[in-house]
Amino acid sequence: MTNSSISLVQNVAAQPANTAAAAGLLKVLIAAQATGTAVEITTTDKATSGSKQPFWVVVGDSQTTLYDANAVVRYLYKAGSLALADRIALEQLLEWEEKTLSGLDADNDMDAILAGADAKVGQLSSDSTVGAADVVILGALYFALSNVKDAALNAFPALQQWFARQTATPAVVAVLPVYSANVVKVLVREEASAANRNFNTDVEFVYDPAKKVLPIEGAKNILITSALPYVNNVPHLGNIIGSTLSADVFARYSRVRGNNTLYICGTDEYGTATETKALEEGVTCQQLCDKYHAMHKDVYDWFGLSFDHFGRTSTEKQTEVVQDIFTRMHKNGFVSEKTAQQLYCEQCSRFLADRYVEGTCPRCAYEDARGDQCDKCGHLLDAIELVEPRCKLDGNRPVVRESTHLCIDLDRLQPQCAAFVEKSSSAGAWSANGLSITNSWLSEGLRPRAITRDLKWGVPVPLAGFDSKVFYVWFDACIGYPSITAAYTPEWEQWWKNPANVQLFQFMGKDNVPFHTVVFPSSQIATGEDWTLLHHISACEYLNYEGGKFSKSRGVGVFGNNARDTGVAPDVWRYYLLSSRPESSDTIFTWANFVACNNSVLLANIGNFCNRTLKFLDKNTTYAGIVPTADPALIAAGADSVHRRFIDDVNGMLTSFIEHMDAVRIKAALSIARDISARGNQYLQECNTTNALFTEQRTQCNTVMALAVNLVYLLSALFHPFMPATADSICRQLNAPSRLLPDSFALDLKPGHIIGKPEHLFTNIDPKKVDQWLAEFGGSASDEPKEESKKDKKKKAKAAAAAKSAQEA
Repeated sequence: MTNSSISLVQNVAAQPANTAAAAGLLKVLIAAQATGTAVEITTTDKATSGSKQPFWVVVGDSQTTLYDANAVVRYLYKAGSLALADRIALEQLLEWEEKTLSGLDADNDMDAILAGADAKVGQLSSDSTVGAADVVILGALYFALSNVKDAALNAFPALQQWFARQTATPAVVAVLPVYSANVVKVLVREEASAANRNFNTDVEFVYDPAKKVLPIEGAKNILITSALPYVNNVPHLGNIIGSTLSADVFARYSRVRGNNTLYICGTDEYGTATETKALEEGVTCQQLCDKYHAMHKDVYDWFGLSFDHFGRTSTEKQTEVVQDIFTRMHKNGFVSEKTAQQLYCEQCSRFLADRYVEGTCPRCAYEDARGDQCDKCGHLLDAIELVEPRCKLDGNRPVVRESTHLCIDLDRLQPQCAAFVEKSSSAGAWSANGLSITNSWLSEGLRPRAITRDLKWGVPVPLAGFDSKVFYVWFDACIGYPSITAAYTPEWEQWWKNPANVQLFQFMGKDNVPFHTVVFPSSQIATGEDWTLLHHISACEYLNYEGGKFSKSRGVGVFGNNARDTGVAPDVWRYYLLSSRPESSDTIFTWANFVACNNSVLLANIGNFCNRTLKFLDKNTTYAGIVPTADPALIAAGADSVHRRFIDDVNGMLTSFIEHMDAVRIKAALSIARDISARGNQYLQECNTTNALFTEQRTQCNTVMALAVNLVYLLSALFHPFMPATADSICRQLNAPSRLLPDSFALDLKPGHIIGKPEHLFTNIDPKKVDQWLAEFGGSASDEPKEESKKDKKKKAKAAAAAKSAQEA
């Protein structure tokens, strides 16, 4: 069986070896070799030919053109001259190949391919003959069978033996070099691994949370604290965004920029609120603190907060550091005594803290005003001003007695404090509200402020005559930062008494500002030691809930443990809270905006760009997961190309992002990160990134994919501070390590790097969930206090008294 000659015309680009076009090419070459037909291989330009076919065959002198590989096989084997039975058998086999086998994917359907082919082996040559059916099936299966694991092929011995015989025939042996020279070789990936990475190792980010972090001489050492959450309740979303989450974002940003960073936090456990809550629950103060410390830690772990140490204030280290600071203050003459009138419960045998007293407001006659403030008219009160005061523990009427307390003489420390504020607020670029609140205190003139209380739960006062008192929680809470650091490392003073080498960043809600900008720094100054003082303060306004306030007692709002119960991933919560961060004014959490943020921003922008890029790169019909080479001329500085404009735009936004994050303008920086991702989507659209671009303009497509996949890698660093689990997922899909955040965009994933398997970063949230969550968590909150009946008041007083008796028994 011989034919004179055929002309095989390839339409510009060679096809990847794992495509149907490449399989067709192999069929034509084997059929021609087996039938003794000469083949002339030529190429043409698509623009000239006007055809979208990958190749075609011109037959001899007849100028007949065949576009289908199987049709070429039929022609070369003169299928029409076969006996009827043989021709029917051949057509049945070709029909199976065209309709069934061609629809299976070697990546996902290998078992079905092997089983189906094995069932057809009986219709193929049982010797070294290369028949028409053998050519069609061998061409279709060559790539898959050449790369399948031996263990899988061993399960199909008939197919395995046929494939071995066919690939050893002279016709196939002669053709394979020609075939290999005319297709794009494809690397077959079993699994992406470190072995097939190719990236710039200088950008790798390594963070070991188990490794102790100490200041490094000559490095940028960043010490970060978030306001210590009070331990008597579960934090709500406003608490979380106001301090701990915001601080976590900055800590992660600082680390990914290569700074030596320590992030410290813990629970604030001493004070009246703890005693009150413990009495309500009928447990000891320590038991209460143990319970809520664990609850806080669990919430923060779920939100992915990266504390280097999360401690607590009810420790020996806290007592040691607080008493040492006090002793030095006292020795230096900045502590004085002041006698004041307080309410004393003769039944309880104790002075009553404000929280233990209620009565009638002298201004508006509200019967349930607290000892420090009336919830109805809002006026601040002194407990002794209440009309008909009563002890909340037993309902009895207290009497007025005198008690002597210790005060820190802030008035005498004002000059040093004011000088510190002027210097630090300028150098550290304090938040506007932080500076405004601080200046308000200073302009009114600082006054001596009590630092002791008549309580049992707290740090004991180490001074004769004050043995029965403890330090006021607002005084010792901020000292919790160095004491918690001392629990983390015995070398804590390298962080806290090292102002020349350490910058201190502190995060909190605005109500905590004076304690961090006036009281704590004044206490440090009063010791006479060289403390690390505040460099930058970031104070948040309030996050409200659906137009009202969060209220645990009324079941209104989302608290830390509730967020997990929704089933929505922590990173979605983090992103929405940070995009709503109340940096300069109050903001509102709404379920409608929460769902829209997930669906319209995370899913449609960030998730779409990353998934679209990686899926296109991963397809076996395009790059099979291999990062291509960008054309240097298209991306060179000054090049007039869509690619260079894209690089310049990204660099401009990246510079702005870094400037905002350095200034702790977190919400603005997050918006820029989102814009960078949107620019990536725009770039893919501008370049018309489709299969046609790959087939017809390979150089352009290579450049687009090289830039796009590297932008995905850059996004992993940009979003790491905000959505760490998402950043980890991106790097896993890229088969790349976590990376540092650079000053400029570069191609750090190099040509030949193999990516991992693309996954969706986010999932859609059904908008119907809005009404469900509104009903579950409350849609509004009234600020008006609810009236409580006298019967209920008596019941509460009896319960509190019983709890107190149980504690003292």
